Amino acid sequence: MGASASVLPFLSRVAYSEASNSDQRTAWFRAAKFGMFIHWGPYSLASVEASWPIMRPGKWKITEEEYRALPARFNPTKYDPDHFIDLARSAGQQYMVFTTKHHDGFCMFDSSYTNYKITKTPYGKDIVKALADACARRNMQLGFYYSPPDLNHPGFRDTSKPSSSNWNGEPERPEWSSYLNYMELQLTELLTRYGDCKLIWFDGLNNQGKYDGLRFQKLIHSLQPGTLMNDRIGLRGDYVTPEQFIPKAIPTKDVEVKGVDRSVAFHEGVPNARDFQLWETCMTINHTWAYNANDHDFKSSRELIRGLIEVTSRGGNFLLNIGPQPDGQVQPEFVERLQAIGDWLRINGEAIYDSTYGPIQGLTNLRSTARGNNIYLHVFDWTPPKLVVSGIHSKVLYARLLANNQKLEFQQTEQGLTLSLPQVNPDENATVIALECY
Repeated sequence: MGASASVLPFLSRVAYSEASNSDQRTAWFRAAKFGMFIHWGPYSLASVEASWPIMRPGKWKITEEEYRALPARFNPTKYDPDHFIDLARSAGQQYMVFTTKHHDGFCMFDSSYTNYKITKTPYGKDIVKALADACARRNMQLGFYYSPPDLNHPGFRDTSKPSSSNWNGEPERPEWSSYLNYMELQLTELLTRYGDCKLIWFDGLNNQGKYDGLRFQKLIHSLQPGTLMNDRIGLRGDYVTPEQFIPKAIPTKDVEVKGVDRSVAFHEGVPNARDFQLWETCMTINHTWAYNANDHDFKSSRELIRGLIEVTSRGGNFLLNIGPQPDGQVQPEFVERLQAIGDWLRINGEAIYDSTYGPIQGLTNLRSTARGNNIYLHVFDWTPPKLVVSGIHSKVLYARLLANNQKLEFQQTEQGLTLSLPQVNPDENATVIALECY
């Protein structure tokens, strides 16, 4: 296994310390590794995707008029923010990102600058405020998704036309400046009325330069200097956001990541810590961001656990999405998978949280993470009686299984590290071997 792999030198403890401590603003994000994305709004009533049915109509079999009428009957009486927090905690997720406004322009918070909002629905209460208060009370890190596109605002586009004709916005119109002012007012609300905001997750879609990202970066830093910003408003921001895929190699600062674009050519190997690009991949459990009663193609718990490992082994964060039901509850298929991930993390969390990319990259059946003086081998395919791994240049002092704390016998030579494996695999999802190194 090790003989045919591409392996590289161990990222030293000093290098990781430089990477994680160079910017204290991002320290919590680097340590968290696993978060919950929440896409929720009136669109859940129709089992359709957020916003896209009016941007690219046809697939979802709902007209724009019908879509726009959904808030009139949105009444999630079973909504309980503690339910979301309990679920995130059971999954081992360390932060949450909530959709305060999607591209359709509907606000899940009580904005003073629009009537297209949650407090004008039968529900009548500020959902974001309830979640923010619960997160503050229970010490859950909370960030806000905010869409720069807004199909409901007449400054963003000519709203007399169908959304499908001009959903990219019309910055050439004189009204455009009024829309940017509207964005500034709403972001100011989110950053002054709802307590500590850990991050703003923009989703600018195409031609993001039209939003004057520097203006909003300055606004965020002036209102909450510690708040992070992602890369979807025409600036690199604090971290980049591949969507629905995991980069095949460790992202670096000289490589541009563009959302869903999988054609990015990442450098192979292990970069210098100073060249590492902070990143987070967002992913759905089925194929829909919003609640969709018709989408039953769920990723398995094993696939999601291994996805978390894949992301962490390349230094990234994993933002896993749920789409709550119209009543505010979370469907059982999501709950089951999130709890399975949490069960795995309760045993193996030390190999994930506060870790960075490992020294061994490019293996088919093995991933590695690093934390302090420890290297963690995440074994996907169990091949007793021996596992041979090359490329660990630090001296290994001790080896054990995280699953049961069993000590493993090993031999280390210039040719590699040979570990003796028990016959029975302790964990079919991924068994983690902790190596204490010097």
